[in-house]
Amino acid sequence: MQQLQVNLTIPVPEGYVMVKKVELEELKHESLSGICWTMTELEQRIKKKRNWIKEYVLFPSKFREILDTENGGFVYYPKGIGEHWSFHAIQMANFIDENYSLIFGYESK
Repeated sequence: MQQLQVNLTIPVPEGYVMVKKVELEELKHESLSGICWTMTELEQRIKKKRNWIKEYVLFPSKFREILDTENGGFVYYPKGIGEHWSFHAIQMANFIDENYSLIFGYESK
């Protein structure tokens, strides 16, 4: 078999850097560290409206058992007028990633 050895230079555009995938994931994780999302921020993150999020993520019992802070979870469910949703950003992002097919496949069932 013939082989061709090539020495190639590819310029990296100004303003860009190359980082290892592991480092990128660590940076993403650090950017969410200590952050809580509001419902509006969660809507922006997953590109769905609050009614959809409530119906397919927050209120199905199989998810609420995991999510609700009253069960040791990471989502504060408002209990009265004037209270707001609060989502631990890292844990909510991980939950969405790990349950993506269940969440986004759930609406078609």
